[in-house]
Amino acid sequence: MTARLSPQEALVYTMITTSAVDRAMTDDELSRIGSIVQQLPPFHGYDQEWLVRKAQECGAALAKPDGLQSVLEQIAEALPQRLRETAYVLAAEVAASDLKVKLEEVRFLDMLAEKLNLDALVCAALERAAKARHQRI
Repeated sequence: MTARLSPQEALVYTMITTSAVDRAMTDDELSRIGSIVQQLPPFHGYDQEWLVRKAQECGAALAKPDGLQSVLEQIAEALPQRLRETAYVLAAEVAASDLKVKLEEVRFLDMLAEKLNLDALVCAALERAAKARHQRI
């Protein structure tokens, strides 16, 4: 039996899974995850060692049979309603961070939205906002 994730762990699992789903975690994606954990209020009091530990745990969970589905279930179970859009926008941020949102990432975002029961228009707005923040001149 898998231990229940905290909301912070679920947010990290969401970001790590977004980065790992295409089997190529880029430096831009990992850097963005690190900066999110350093800057956003849900992660106050958590350090880089904690992030590395949670990323490794998520990777191990994803490597198991039916790992992706299991991780999605754990994320949905751990997140209160008020943090579900937060999880989605963080996933979109990671996907957009290297300016190449891959098909696997799009599919994961779709799966995440479905699992979290998020409105399609809200998801589209969150994705567009994430893309806009990562545009380069």
